Amino acid sequence: MESLDDLLIPRTPTAKRPLLGLTVLVVEDSRFACEAVRLLCLRSGARIRRADSLEHAQKHLGVYRPNVLIVDVGLPDGSGLDLIKSSATGTPRIDVVLGTSGEPQCEADVMGAGADGFIAKPIGSLSLFQSAILSHLPADRRPSGPRAVTNDSVAPDMIAYHDDLSHVVQVIESDDSGQSVGYITQFLGGIAKSVADDDLNRAAAEIAYDHARGVDTAAAVVALNRLVHSRLNAVGPL
Repeated sequence: MESLDDLLIPRTPTAKRPLLGLTVLVVEDSRFACEAVRLLCLRSGARIRRADSLEHAQKHLGVYRPNVLIVDVGLPDGSGLDLIKSSATGTPRIDVVLGTSGEPQCEADVMGAGADGFIAKPIGSLSLFQSAILSHLPADRRPSGPRAVTNDSVAPDMIAYHDDLSHVVQVIESDDSGQSVGYITQFLGGIAKSVADDDLNRAAAEIAYDHARGVDTAAAVVALNRLVHSRLNAVGPL
């Protein structure tokens, strides 16, 4: 049953709200990155739904079919590439399937999995976000006439950044086996790029490099945890 808002709000896309009437499902474990997409959808007229894992994404997709699916490559319970591949070949196909990552080299893997496009993190530009979706939508779902192109960008609330840092600490301190190193460095690298924290990004990248070569990273992860705690202290209690 349609809500009163659904009945009153026009569903035809406009130049200012070119994604009006669309539902975007973003599969993203970072609260900060997801908040950026939420703000971009709000500015564009789209509805947003969020899943923070592959498991939760499948539950969403079992209930409804979004118009747009945006999938982070690195997720806590597996690779987003698997979801991209299954969604790109599913019937009926989701109109627009996009992959995203803080690692630009992931673009080739995303496109190879069948995605329509790739959005590099941090995601903040309104025009780039809209174009990434509109360029792959069926013609009848796009706004008629010219679309206003601006340099506007969005800035997520620091509460989401604080939540992401707290999540990293929780994962590090609950992992005695070191099995989450790959996930931690990927997740933290994306956050660091989003807030332009070069030191944090460099520390995560160095650990990821050593981990990939089979080097023991236990001491480095302990140091990384201290660095994340220092960022949490700088943000302060929220």
